[in-house]
Amino acid sequence: MYSSKPNSKEKFSDTSNTDASSPPTGVPVSSSNPYFSSSQDDHDNNSSQMPAAPPYHLRPRAPEPWKTGLFDCFNDPKNCCTTFWCPCITFGQIAEIVDKGSTSCGASGALYTLIFCVTGCPCFYSCFYRSKMRQQYTLDASPCGDCLVHCFCEYCALCQEYRELQNRGFDMVIGWHGNIEERNREVAMNPVPPVMEEGMSRDK
Repeated sequence: MYSSKPNSKEKFSDTSNTDASSPPTGVPVSSSNPYFSSSQDDHDNNSSQMPAAPPYHLRPRAPEPWKTGLFDCFNDPKNCCTTFWCPCITFGQIAEIVDKGSTSCGASGALYTLIFCVTGCPCFYSCFYRSKMRQQYTLDASPCGDCLVHCFCEYCALCQEYRELQNRGFDMVIGWHGNIEERNREVAMNPVPPVMEEGMSRDK
């Protein structure tokens, strides 16, 4: 009868065969080795390293259409006539709102008039304010680029920008600082009541 227990020679021979089948790496192969992980661990690590989606308020907004069309000048006949005879006034009012009060209506209108008298093409100056305004309110570049709109339809472009700011709640006559004072006055007259959290009650 033979013993069921392998002798020491067989033990050493089995171990040597097992070691010969794997390439010599110098690193012990074990489940606790950090250099060797299962496919499930690799999947979990890759999924954890994937960048998270940015918050909703940080995502780029889709461009919005203009509230009025480029050729809807007669929606505001008064501004249409003012722009036709004195485009520097309309441009000055637009520039003051777009610049948020850093430049006055008079200064922007005077510079517009100077460029018109020297070059005859103030559209190359006013088109930059259309681009700046579109960036502030995420508006479409329609019907074409800002420079082309002002080159071929200068007065219509000014009227459209004037109406856009007006439809967004600005009083174009009183300027930027006047609008800020008006809104601060409205907030002071209509304070927002404090919101009580759920479960809170007033002690009697």
